[in-house]
Amino acid sequence: MSLNVDVASDGVRAPLARARIAEIARTALRAEHVRNALVSVTLLDRRAIARMNRLHLDHSGATDVISFGFTRASDRDPIVGDIYIAPEVARDNARARHVSVREELARLVVHGVLHILGYDHPEDDGRERAPMWRRQEQILGRALRSVRR
Repeated sequence: MSLNVDVASDGVRAPLARARIAEIARTALRAEHVRNALVSVTLLDRRAIARMNRLHLDHSGATDVISFGFTRASDRDPIVGDIYIAPEVARDNARARHVSVREELARLVVHGVLHILGYDHPEDDGRERAPMWRRQEQILGRALRSVRR
């Protein structure tokens, strides 16, 4: 089993260490029974993620997380994906949800992993009732317990 997760911060500050972010991603991958993966997580500032959002998704403004999962040639090939997270936007989300920034950042890591694995959700008010959201919250609980050890 090889769950390779690389985390780059490029000078962007986050309330979780890169090693913890990587472990949260590995926890999510294991929870989904992934045995072979190459995942990168990059922390971006608000302007950089807004640029990516416009360029790749044709949406305006900053967002919290963007994920790209790449198609595997065969089932033997690893899951490959890139996750981009904006900790500044995570702080805004955390305030709105009345949770810690660490919890929200962990939520975004799990959310990004699930998108790489093919999960999706509606963009409307039903987002938090979608099966993906429920699975995300289950895995998040597991990930937060592993981070606290």
